[in-house]
Amino acid sequence: MQFSLIIPTLNEAVNIDPLLTSLFSLNSVEADFEVIIVDDGSTDGTQTKIAQWATTRNVKLIERHASPDLTASILEGVRAASHEVIAVMDADLSHPPEQLINLVQPVMDGSHDIVIGSRYVTGGSTENWPFYRRWLSRAGGWLARVICDVNDATSGFFAFRKELVQYIPEKAHGYKILLELIMSGQGKLRIKEIPICFRDRTRGSSKLSFGHNLIYLQRLITLAGGTASVHTASRFAFVGFLGVFVDVLIFQLLISQGIGLALAHMSSFVAAATFNYTLNSKWSFRIHHDGQLRWKTFLRFLTIGLFSLLLRGGVLAWLIYTWNIPVGWAIFPAIVIAALVNYLGSAFYVFPRTGPAAPPDIRWRTAAVGVIGFAILLRFVYLGVAQLIPDEAYYWQYAQHMGLSFYDHPPMVAWLIWLGTALFGQNEFGVRIGAFICGLIAIAYLYAFARNLYDKPTAMCATMLFVVVPFGFVSGLAMLPDAPLIAAWIATLYYLERALLANKNLAWIGAGIAFGLGILSKYTLGLLGFAVLAFVLLDPVSRRWLGRPHPYLATAIALLMFSPVIIWNMEHEWVSFLFQTGRISGDQDGFSTHKLIAYIAVILTPVGFLAAILALYSVLSKSDKKPEFARKNLFVGIFTGIPLLIFLVLSTYDTPRFHWNSPLWLALLPTMAWIMGQQDLFRKASTRLRAAWQPTIVISLMAYAFVLHYATLGIPGLPYQFLNEHYFWKETTAEIEKIADEIKQQTGEMPVIIGLSKWSIASALTFYSHHPLTADIRSRNVFGEPAVMYDYWQASGEPIHRPILMVGMRKRAFDELTQQNDSPEASLIAPGEINSRIIYRYDGTPLRKVYYRIAQGYLGNSTTRQLSDLQNTAKSVIMPKISAD
Repeated sequence: MQFSLIIPTLNEAVNIDPLLTSLFSLNSVEADFEVIIVDDGSTDGTQTKIAQWATTRNVKLIERHASPDLTASILEGVRAASHEVIAVMDADLSHPPEQLINLVQPVMDGSHDIVIGSRYVTGGSTENWPFYRRWLSRAGGWLARVICDVNDATSGFFAFRKELVQYIPEKAHGYKILLELIMSGQGKLRIKEIPICFRDRTRGSSKLSFGHNLIYLQRLITLAGGTASVHTASRFAFVGFLGVFVDVLIFQLLISQGIGLALAHMSSFVAAATFNYTLNSKWSFRIHHDGQLRWKTFLRFLTIGLFSLLLRGGVLAWLIYTWNIPVGWAIFPAIVIAALVNYLGSAFYVFPRTGPAAPPDIRWRTAAVGVIGFAILLRFVYLGVAQLIPDEAYYWQYAQHMGLSFYDHPPMVAWLIWLGTALFGQNEFGVRIGAFICGLIAIAYLYAFARNLYDKPTAMCATMLFVVVPFGFVSGLAMLPDAPLIAAWIATLYYLERALLANKNLAWIGAGIAFGLGILSKYTLGLLGFAVLAFVLLDPVSRRWLGRPHPYLATAIALLMFSPVIIWNMEHEWVSFLFQTGRISGDQDGFSTHKLIAYIAVILTPVGFLAAILALYSVLSKSDKKPEFARKNLFVGIFTGIPLLIFLVLSTYDTPRFHWNSPLWLALLPTMAWIMGQQDLFRKASTRLRAAWQPTIVISLMAYAFVLHYATLGIPGLPYQFLNEHYFWKETTAEIEKIADEIKQQTGEMPVIIGLSKWSIASALTFYSHHPLTADIRSRNVFGEPAVMYDYWQASGEPIHRPILMVGMRKRAFDELTQQNDSPEASLIAPGEINSRIIYRYDGTPLRKVYYRIAQGYLGNSTTRQLSDLQNTAKSVIMPKISAD
């Protein structure tokens, strides 16, 4: 066994003797090896210690006189090495010499190209490290894992084939050469990690500094395909500093002239962005590009600028409307956040690394991190500033009437809203924070699920696709039952894959818990139960589970967790189950498979729809003949195909709801991502898919940001004619309350406010009411019309002896009341005309129109009126008799 051990040193005199003594006393060393110590200008006598050892042992000393640099030192040691296998370790006694042979053996026998002594694999550990060192090391490893598939890319204890150094760039520097080696193979290297115990030094001082961390970060960005560096960052910051003056000056000028917030911040941003682009292209990134103003580059800069602008609008709204920060001060933190997005976007997308360009796999990984990060940030920024849609307000009403379950949905959405509002208040943020956390949970489980099925690059790509397709983005923002359903669905898939494919017994416990949480969210998750049964019957390996207790224990856990819903239904004549089965049996709308296909194309995007077709073809046709893929393909095919087949059958005689099929694509997303990287199996298709996904990702994210900005601050020149029925209930409620106050001034009584819809109007008015404890807001069940949970919360069909203010989103809502066989129209006391009012924002912008009608009271529905007549007749007969007696 012959290899060269390279040890870089700088002022390590106290550690040389114990280190070399331990190395040369290893009993397991069976062959010759040399130790090359490269010293970076020690001043404590390190060279003298080494020279003494060189007289009796195979030790070489190389003295460098250039600036200390760990990478340069190791490379110089490699050039002087006599053997083709190289090992590297530190001189501070942190790395265990007894693991040296285990480290070099896989490289010596040719089974691996690089072997890493890892602290972060099973069996690895660190001892006596302070918290901040642990955090920095972990953070460095996590950042590196974006572009490489190892757990400890910052390790200083590793072995490799000497020939690999020829692929390391000449500009490589810093203290983490291992990352350079890993990236030199561009994903084609055979890498192994063995566990080690890393012990903190007991003698001497660490050479790690803040500057080393900056250099590491710079090299990481460069290897990922960006042009970020201290040089470009400092210039970009200076240009941005100048741009702030342009931005703030124009912004303050427009605000002082009475220009609206949206137009002011967008105008000032465009002016500053144009100014910044000119200087950045000609100066900040000049060392990477020729400095010419190019339209293609400018369009990229404009794209990144639009993302920054639309995100900045949300930050402004958050600071001004939620934190009540003055407009003049709020613009500064908004500028900083937008500048950060602009810089990273410029470094990776506008002015990327050109020579040599990062390989496609690395560019996609980097893009995935950027896309996922931006999507999460976008959702968080707008979480508390975008108004609730009526559906969210309705589920907020659930939380105000807490129960074991509800008529039209299980209770999970109510529990999450109750918890969120208890912690953060009765506001939009409190309502939606549960959806946001569910979105993060879904991302984590999808990543783990896709990694287990395929590999890490596929997992990153699948996660990116998830946050880009509409159902994935919306589920992490809007507080609907689909938010916890999506999280529970993918968690269930993860544990079922571990149980059925990886044969992990304990995974059944996780599957039972996840399944239980899922059916507490929405009954749709029950479709996975049919898929599990089908897979176990069709897969010979999995049939053994039929005779083992684990699946039955999982079922028992799920049923136990579902018991609140069962108890509630027992107490209410099974109305929820009857309601849901009635929805499944449908209203006999007729054949609607074409609508289902259209819905799928929307929730997945057209490109995602085509990718799903190709992925289904891949798993069902068994196009990949590798044995290890057979059961994976069956798993994906069953857990996508069974729910899809059920929806297809339903669509032949009824129309499934638009979003019902959303979660079933979670099982297929990893395969959709995997196909994008299959150059051999789907060469043309994967190439075209990657090309099609690029604009789809940009357009989708831009659309989400645009809609959120439009709904929150508006878009100058674009009227509010697309949200005129189901949004802006905050302003609408204020106007309805003004009408209610006018009625009270005229009659002396506060009117009963009735929303002419099942639940949406009453819920939205209640949430945004300034007097939620005293306002009497009811739904249309007052008139005997079905109104789902309002039938349980409020009395139906009873007389009202106070003024009534009826509110509708459309005029025809009032007409529908008069067209019924038992029309409530006849029971209204002195009904007035149907009126409307235009709702304006604080700045005078027209938002929407609301319709209303006033009556002096309500006699009740026909049954109530008949009972009242009988009571009056009885009184007229009995009362005189009583008086006579």
